[in-house]
Amino acid sequence: MSKTIIIAEKPSVAQDIVRALTPVAGKFEKLADHFENDRYVVTSAVGHLVEIKAPEEYDVKRGKWSFANLPVVPPHFDLAPIDKAKSRLNAVVKLVKRKDVTAIVNACDAGREGELIFRLIVQYAADSEKKPTTAAKPIQRLWLQSMTPQAIRDG
Repeated sequence: MSKTIIIAEKPSVAQDIVRALTPVAGKFEKLADHFENDRYVVTSAVGHLVEIKAPEEYDVKRGKWSFANLPVVPPHFDLAPIDKAKSRLNAVVKLVKRKDVTAIVNACDAGREGELIFRLIVQYAADSEKKPTTAAKPIQRLWLQSMTPQAIRDG
């Protein structure tokens, strides 16, 4: 059976989503890194999990990095896990890549930072695959203005 993964920005928001969905979607089982039932996998980041690689990590053809060599724009901005969040990132990416997960819901905060957190996680997951199956999964946006159970269900 196919499932939808819901990625929240914070663990507390993931718990709120689970509480709101339980009456309509059924009971969730709490596992180590996520909540799961027959229809949904709900997980969370813990703030930023991924960052753009530092300039020193790129191959510089014009010599050492310095202000004299600027501007330097790499053809692709590679991503790297944030050291203290590697295990959390790996857990979220593993859930996103599951074969039974066929859709992704962005439930991160509605501002630019929440959108960036989500997009970098999904991009990192897609970049780390041999076959880009993550990129083929449809993405929806859960935009919440209120955290009441009814507002979450309506969203």
